[in-house]
Amino acid sequence: MNEQLEQALDQIAEEKGISREDLISMIEASLAAAFRKDYGEKNQNIVVEFSPETMGTKVFDVKTVVENATEVEEDPQKFILVEDAKKLKKGAKAGDEIRTDITPKTGTSYGRIAAQTAKQVIIQKLREAERNLQFSDFKSKERTLQNGIVQRVEGDTVLVDLGKAAGVLFPSEQIRGEKYTIGQRVKVLILHVEPATKGPKITLSRSHPDMVRKLFELEVPEIYNGSVEMKAVAREAGSRSKIAVISTQDGIDPIGSCVGQRGSRVQTVMAELGGEKIDIIEYSDDPVKFIANALSPAKIINVQLDEAAKEAKVGVLEDQLSLAIGKAGQNVRLAARLTGWKIDINGEKIGGEEVPAEGVTDQPVGESTDKPAEETSEAPKEEAAAE
Repeated sequence: MNEQLEQALDQIAEEKGISREDLISMIEASLAAAFRKDYGEKNQNIVVEFSPETMGTKVFDVKTVVENATEVEEDPQKFILVEDAKKLKKGAKAGDEIRTDITPKTGTSYGRIAAQTAKQVIIQKLREAERNLQFSDFKSKERTLQNGIVQRVEGDTVLVDLGKAAGVLFPSEQIRGEKYTIGQRVKVLILHVEPATKGPKITLSRSHPDMVRKLFELEVPEIYNGSVEMKAVAREAGSRSKIAVISTQDGIDPIGSCVGQRGSRVQTVMAELGGEKIDIIEYSDDPVKFIANALSPAKIINVQLDEAAKEAKVGVLEDQLSLAIGKAGQNVRLAARLTGWKIDINGEKIGGEEVPAEGVTDQPVGESTDKPAEETSEAPKEEAAAE
């Protein structure tokens, strides 16, 4: 191989992250465009084979043999009828590829315009390859955390530099009340990656529940290695989140692992989310216990399940009613999302009289359970919560 060409190919391949085979394909496409400009004829499908070792090229007119004349009429550059193909190659049949050598004579050179065309084709192909590489790279990082730098703030929309590309943090994906300044370092969740003409379109988020999940994976080794599993997350970004965790190994406290020594781990996550409060509760396959845990810090008297309607009627003492519901119904709303059950809270007096609560239900999304249609159980003791 020509030494200078070899060095050039190696340098471009390293800088752009493109394989040598792809670079040679780009060279062949550019030479085909140059040949077509100076020597090509109508209805020719030009294909160039380039040999880096000899610096030589071969040019072919490549056509596919078909029986239907309509296909030839629609695209005479790529197709040829069987009858015409047999004149070029004996025994040609439909589906065969006919390659006619039209390599110019030795010493033939390309004109200035053809050379400029070849240059433009290589530049375009390089840009396309870079865009495809960027798209593949960031597509594989969907739903992962990335460090970025705030590049520009346009109204309520924030552009974040991710290194090789920039992502967009729309107002709906921002934490309520959070302010961003140019040059600020932020952790963002890559939410969606879509192909676009000028590079991948990357949508970022800081309000998605997976943001909480990924931050705990970073801070809690037990979650990262699988000994503690985060079963569900319910979040109102900027205000409060509830997470349900369970241990997959004996002897490991799932809640204590997430809280950390003196709350160090959960406080780190809260600080990254701008002070958002996080309740950590223990997951249970028993929906009665899980619902009672999810309504923490309120103390639950009983839970009645309606399996068919996926509803839970929860009884609490009058003095626990406001705690169970939460400010503006937030506690019960998050509990419903976390558990997958529609929850109705009813206050009860010591004598057994019910005091129904208003406006405290939420339509959740969750998994079904195999428990009986009606079940009542004493609630377990309150689980730990971190604020």
